[in-house]
Amino acid sequence: MADWAPVVVGFILFILLSPGLLFQLPGHGRTVEFANFRTSGKSIVVHTLIFFVVLTILLLAVRVHIYTG
Repeated sequence: MADWAPVVVGFILFILLSPGLLFQLPGHGRTVEFANFRTSGKSIVVHTLIFFVVLTILLLAVRVHIYTG
């Protein structure tokens, strides 16, 4: 049995936390901008840190597991 949780959770978080898709933190004109489809270096770093923290919490602290087979 393989644990698919890291793959599935990572994929979903990658889609949801892509800078400019749902929100961008920090934005170009404001602190938070929604659905502007633009990005900057600062927002890439912030979204990467948010991705790492949420993924780590879900996989290590909450212990999410998805088994197949």
